[in-house]
Amino acid sequence: MKTLLLQLLWLTLILNTGHCSSLSDERFSKEEHYEWFKDYSHFRHLILPLLKPDSSVLELGSGNSKLSEELYNDGITDITCIDLSAVAVEKMQRRLRLKGMKEIKVLEADMLDMPFGNECFDVVVEKGTMDVLFVDGGDPWNPQPSTRAKVTAVLEGVHRVLKKDGIFVSITFGQPHFRRPLFNAPEFTWSFECSTFGDGFHYFLYTLCKGRRLPSDKGEGERFDEPSVCLLQDELEGEDYMFRTDVDELNC
Repeated sequence: MKTLLLQLLWLTLILNTGHCSSLSDERFSKEEHYEWFKDYSHFRHLILPLLKPDSSVLELGSGNSKLSEELYNDGITDITCIDLSAVAVEKMQRRLRLKGMKEIKVLEADMLDMPFGNECFDVVVEKGTMDVLFVDGGDPWNPQPSTRAKVTAVLEGVHRVLKKDGIFVSITFGQPHFRRPLFNAPEFTWSFECSTFGDGFHYFLYTLCKGRRLPSDKGEGERFDEPSVCLLQDELEGEDYMFRTDVDELNC
């Protein structure tokens, strides 16, 4: 829980200062590796069944995560990673080259305007990347227009680059009742499923399959399981209290 709080505060600092790229570059220049939320081992059982050895995978906002390496070690080698930070891209390219993972492509690109053709990936994955857009988005039930526009731009881009029957995997702490209305906008044809992982505090793994949504489906009846949150009393009184504190009041 402390780790998640620190991650949220970092995202808020980036957005409030308006220097997203420079702050990210500074952090990536000092860190060799960092994972937002849980690492691959915690959700491997959920994502691996969605992939085939010949799946073409796009990872959004790869940063200095080892997700692509873990997928590679599991036999998925056609991977493209994009990130806004030139520093992160250069360091990841060097790291992958040293490990002999030359098939993985790492590009400097913006997920709001992806430089790919239509229907060119089997799977698109993001882990905590879209959460950056929500940190300063206001009311989670009714995000600010600017936030909604950016999220929609990402989702439209993902939907465009996915092949027919392609899969979008979104890994986040954003709860289904906040994310589902955005995923279920009428312009998208994907189905919606949700799984959870993690101990105490649950993270969500959304699976959206392009072309699987019924014409009559307006959001009712999607398969998702609300997690049962089982926190210890000291967590409720300590770290969870901090998590529920308005970050604007922390004067960071």
